This record gives sequence, structure tokens and C-alpha cells, in this order.
Amino acid sequence: MADLKLSLMLAVTDAEEASTWYQAALGASEKWSLGSVRGLEIGGTLFLLHPPTEEMASPHDLGTTTVRIELFTDDTDGVVARAMSAGAEGSIDGIRNHETPWGVRRSGGFKDPFGHSWLVGDLAPLAWQGVD
Repeated sequence: MADLKLSLMLAVTDAEEASTWYQAALGASEKWSLGSVRGLEIGGTLFLLHPPTEEMASPHDLGTTTVRIELFTDDTDGVVARAMSAGAEGSIDGIRNHETPWGVRRSGGFKDPFGHSWLVGDLAPLAWQGVD
């Protein structure tokens, strides 16, 4: 099978503002900018910011999100706290320990200022699935 890579494209009304927020809140780095379209990276994974279009509405336009972005870390509480300090909205579930097939997993989440839902959790699922 061909070597495949995956990235996400998030619809945001202001790519510059969103890029600045993701850098401050999540430690993202901006790899390139075409003005209204930008490429950012977190932990080796590229994600793109793009203005809403007819084919790709923003969560604010829809009144809901259609995707949950998962971020794996060795510091769940710290990452969520940093996002909250930068203006994210808290999750209904909050950060807590969850019983899973691979043991206890600490996770919680937030909604970023652009309406996208993020789940932040420890690295346990990756080790259980054999992912580095």
C-alpha cells in the first residue's frame, strides 16, 4: 500500500487569529501562510486553516461541530489548562480518569474559540495500539 499521511482542515473565519491562538494555546508552529489559508503543525501532524466555504462550513455557522480532534500528551491537565487560559471553553465532561480496555486513561476536552472540539488525553491508547 502507498505511504499515506493524514491532515485536517479546519474552517475558521480568521486564519491569522486562529493561527496565533493555536500557537499560544497548544504550542502549534506555523509552517506556511497564504494569508487566509495556513499550515500549522502539532507533534509532527499538519493541520490547515481555511476560510469557510459552501462545502466546508465553520462550527459557528453550523451551530455544532462535525469532528472531534484528539490530542495525545503526557500532560493532559497542563494542556487543557493552557487552552482554557487562552480562551477555550470547558468540556461538559471535564478532565477525569476513564476506565478503558488498556487501563485508566486521563482525558478531558475543550472547545476552541473557533468552535472546534478537542479531546486531550494521555498516551495510553497509542501504546496499547502499538503506535509510537
